Formats: sequence, structure tokens, C-alpha cells
Amino acid sequence: MTELATAEALTGTAQGTRPAAPDHPVHEGAGERARRLARYLLRSPGLVLSVVLVALVTVSAFFPGVFTSQDPLSGVPRDRLQGPGADHLFGTDQLGRDLFARVVHGSALSLQATVVAVAVGLVVGSLLGLLAGFLGGRLDDVLMRFADVLLAIPGLLLSLAVVTALGFGTVKVAIAVGIASVASFARVMRSEVLRVRGAVYVEAAHSSGARGLSVLLRHVLPNSAGPVLVYAAVDFGAVILQVSTLSFLGYGAVPPAPEWGSLVSGGRDYLATAWWLTTLPGLTIAATVLAANRISRAFEREGRETR
Repeated sequence: MTELATAEALTGTAQGTRPAAPDHPVHEGAGERARRLARYLLRSPGLVLSVVLVALVTVSAFFPGVFTSQDPLSGVPRDRLQGPGADHLFGTDQLGRDLFARVVHGSALSLQATVVAVAVGLVVGSLLGLLAGFLGGRLDDVLMRFADVLLAIPGLLLSLAVVTALGFGTVKVAIAVGIASVASFARVMRSEVLRVRGAVYVEAAHSSGARGLSVLLRHVLPNSAGPVLVYAAVDFGAVILQVSTLSFLGYGAVPPAPEWGSLVSGGRDYLATAWWLTTLPGLTIAATVLAANRISRAFEREGRETR
């Protein structure tokens, strides 16, 4: 039998039969991963540009002095309503303040509100969806009907109602926008929990005597969080737009503090004579939202491929 097996193996090799693949997966090295990432980025110049733009906006939010040394709050009256040029990249406003400096410093308030809003929606919505999907029963019905009520109200209208009750301010605008997105996060988390709850490893954990809380924290939550985090990235651009909208309507930071939406609103009376007061902050908002959406689509596509 041994000689017969050896002969068959030699015959198979001679005939060009491919050897059996190893049972264990072959892990690619760090160099191969870096080359694969470089090839992917070269094929996606729009993604690279979006990452660079979001990185610049983030740096400007934390270190505005890197981009401008101008004071965003004080102006020179004789320089009022000057057009974009070498001295003032985005021109000046009706009080002689440098508009580029106000846009750069305004990124801090706008991103702060966006991060807080996404965090509120992510934490509260994920908690509700996690409880609804894992416990089920009457609690699931109550929480999901509450989510349906929130989803039935347009997001901007709900944000307006909440911020009117809370009052004006950047943080209150962020909380209002975050509350408006709770239902969406809850729906996504619940669907993932229902999918993971029926997995074999979760049933095995229950069969081995693990407690419900242990199963929830060690198995269900880690394996359900990925799509929810991807949805948070997808929602980031929309939240920037909602925060800027509320700021445009006057619910954001109190003047003269610069905020992107309030900068667009402040130039409405000068559209005929000073177009840059609304156009350039508006283009900044649009470019940031489009860049965030481009990055979020890349995360979403990567998440679908890895599932």
C-alpha cells in the first residue's frame, strides 16, 4: 500500500497535478499590504484628495495658527469688503475682518458640533438597538415604535424642535442633531444584533452556561459594532450639513464667534456687492461634505467586502 501511494503521488506530480493547498491561511506581510494599499490609492485619486481635504480641515480645527495668523474677531474698517487677493485670501467682510481666518477658526466649532452630534446618535441609538435586538419581546416593540415615531419626523424639523427647547449654542445644536439621528442608529444596530444573535458561536456560548450579559459584551456587541461604525462614517457628511443649516438659521454660536453656517448667513445682505462672503464659506462646507461622503463610501464598500 505504501509503494502504491508513493507511485500515485509521483504519477500525479509528473502529470502536473497541483499539490493540495495548506489547511492554514497564508497571511500577507506588511509590505504586501502596503503595496496593495498604494495600488488602491493610485486607482482612487478622488479618495486621496478627499482624505487630504478632511485632514486639512481637521488640522485647521485644532491648530488654526498653521494656516493663518489673522485675528478672526478684529477687523480694520478701512479694509472692509475687499475682494479675495494676496493680502486676504478669501477677502474681508463688512467689518474689515479677514474671511479666511474666520473660516479657518470656524472649522473648530463646526467640527466640534459634528463630532458631538455623531457621538450622541451613535451611543444612544446603539444602546437602544442593542437592547431591542438582544432582549426582544415587549421591550423591542416599545423601542422600535419609538424609533418609528422619530423616523416619521423630518430630521431638520426634529432638530429645530429640540434646539428650540434647549436654547441656542453650538453644543445644543449638536445634541439636537444627534437626537434626530438616534432612530437610524438604533435600526442599524438592531438588525445587526438580530443577525449575530442567531450565529453558532453565540448559541454555543449560551449552551456552555455563559450569562446573558457576558454573551452580550463578549460576542454580540463586538460582532455588531462594525456596520454601525461604518454608518457613523456615512452619516458624518450629512451631520456637517445639518449643523451648518441650524447655524445658518441663527441657532449656533453667538456672534461674533465664527461658524460656517453663520458665515454664510452673515453675507446674505451683500450678495450683489461682495459675493465672496457667502460663496467661499459655502464652497468650504460643500467641499468638506463631499470629501466626507467620498471617504464614507469607501468605508462602506470595504465593510461590505469584509462581511
